[in-house]
Amino acid sequence: MSGQRLGTIISLELTQRTRSIAWYVLLGVFALLLVIVTALSFLAWGFTEQPGAAIYSTIVYITLLLVVLVSPTLSGNAINGDRDAATLAPVQVTLATTAEILFGKFLAAWVTGLAFVAVSVPFLLIATLAGGGSPATIGVSLLVLVFEVGIIAAIGVALSGILSRPLFSVATTYLVVAALVIGTLIAFALVGYTVRSEATNHHRSYNYEQYTGDTYPCMPGEEPMGDYPCDDDVEITCGEWQVSTYEVPRFDRVWWLLAANPFVILADATPTTFDRHGYPVDLFGQIKAGVRWAQMPPDLEQRWDDCGPMPYEPSPTPEEVIAQTAPSWFVGMGLQALLAAGLLWWAWARTRTPVGRLPKGTRIA
Repeated sequence: MSGQRLGTIISLELTQRTRSIAWYVLLGVFALLLVIVTALSFLAWGFTEQPGAAIYSTIVYITLLLVVLVSPTLSGNAINGDRDAATLAPVQVTLATTAEILFGKFLAAWVTGLAFVAVSVPFLLIATLAGGGSPATIGVSLLVLVFEVGIIAAIGVALSGILSRPLFSVATTYLVVAALVIGTLIAFALVGYTVRSEATNHHRSYNYEQYTGDTYPCMPGEEPMGDYPCDDDVEITCGEWQVSTYEVPRFDRVWWLLAANPFVILADATPTTFDRHGYPVDLFGQIKAGVRWAQMPPDLEQRWDDCGPMPYEPSPTPEEVIAQTAPSWFVGMGLQALLAAGLLWWAWARTRTPVGRLPKGTRIA
């Protein structure tokens, strides 16, 4: 693979994309949206202990969301768009190989997506100056953001080489990206509610039917004092144990469906900062804690006894839950990389020359 030929292809792609005034209008709209989001974030998170961290994570997530919405349009017709415009064949008859053409278009699409990340840098700096988290949080979140932009660009370029119609490839790119972003959430919810287990609840309460006075009886350890004193002359007996069964969803068995979600990967890979109560201070930690909570199995044997002292067992904090559960970000990134690599290989097989058979209606030159 020649670096000179690769650089030429990337330069041609970027020149073609940036010479239109619409490109700069799109970047301007992107910046305007970030101005609004940043202003609203300062208003929304100003009451927290570390508002900068929450604002920073919000801007990163909004940047990823806007890239997800825009990038498929910019990369989904990289190859078949040139084929329709009769500009792909002249490049294929040069010394540039199919792999160089495909890889060059992928890198150009990646750089194009990173332009939106570059627009968000001033706003990220504002959040950082306001206390936007530790250097590890900032560095890892940006690296994951760059990686996700590259994955989306690779999917779009690959599908543009696999499918012959630009409109169809752009729509398919949106569907694949939507499957990663929204489809994983839908699958997690539906499959989680489908996979259920039976839980048993044992409950015993006081028998109040024997008491007919005007005041309420004293509970164990309660003194008859205050404006509404209880009656300690009446002994309340306990009723029979009641047993009920019900079904609970088992999200702990299907939490791995969220591993390939770009927003979950970003949250799970980014180091989490907690406040003094063990709660995350930014969106990264909040989303990570929610996903890690899904790994916790439900309590299938519950017991509630009103007649006996119930030991106080506080719920674990998000910091404790995250420490007890397993990360999945590297699995999700691996699955995304395999998906992008497989699609790029398929696109290379469909684009390489000489070709033995072309789809009906495909234009060569």
